[in-house]
Amino acid sequence: MKRAATCAIACVAVLAFVPGASGVSTGGGPKFIGKVSRINDARAERMTGRSWHRGCPVAIEQLRLVRVRHWDFDRDLERGRLIVHEDSAEDVLEAMKDLFRKRFPIRRVEVIDAYGGDDHRSMNADNTSAFNCRYVAGRPGVWSQHAFGRAIDLNPIENPYVTPSGHVSPPAGREFADRSRDAEGMIHGGDATVRAFKRVGWKWGGNWSGTKDFQHFSATGS
Repeated sequence: MKRAATCAIACVAVLAFVPGASGVSTGGGPKFIGKVSRINDARAERMTGRSWHRGCPVAIEQLRLVRVRHWDFDRDLERGRLIVHEDSAEDVLEAMKDLFRKRFPIRRVEVIDAYGGDDHRSMNADNTSAFNCRYVAGRPGVWSQHAFGRAIDLNPIENPYVTPSGHVSPPAGREFADRSRDAEGMIHGGDATVRAFKRVGWKWGGNWSGTKDFQHFSATGS
C-alpha cells in the first residue's frame, strides 16, 4: 500500500513537470496541466483526409497539438486535446488554464478527426474543438477561422449557433437558444469565459450582430 502511494505521488510529479508542460496550482487543489507539441507523423496521417487536405490554407507543419486538463460536467478531471495554429497555441493554453482555474465545465475536448472531420458530428457530441479545414457555413469558398487553427467552438450544445430566423445548430442546443438561462457550461457576455479569451485577444461570436455563434471564439473575431 505504501509502495502504491509512493508511486502515485511520483507519477503526479512527473506529469506536472513534463518538459514543455505547465502545472498551475488552484489554491492547493488539482493543478492545471497543459502542453504544446508539434504534430507528429502518426497524427498527421490521421488528420489527412479528415480535418486536413491538400488545398487547406495552412500546412500541417504550421499546426500544434495542445493538451489540456479540464473539468467536466460531473466535476471530474479530464484530459483534452485541441489542434490550433502555431501562433495561437500559447494563447489557447493560457485561456484554457484560466477556465480550469474558474472550474468552468467542458463536456469533452477532442480533435475533430475523432469525428471524421465532420463538424456536425462533433457538435452533436457536445465536443469542444478547434482546427478543421472547412468553409464558413453557408459560404462556399470562404475559409472559416477554424481552417487556420485560430478558432475554438466551446460546449456547442449549451452554446449553439442561432440565426435571426430561428435556426439552431446543433439541434440539441435549441433549449439553450434562450440566453436568459444560466445552465452549466453556458457562456454569457462579460462572464469569466469571455474574459479569459479576451485577455489573450480573442473575440466571442455571441457578440456578433444578427446571427449569434455562442460557442465560437476566434483570434480575428470572425
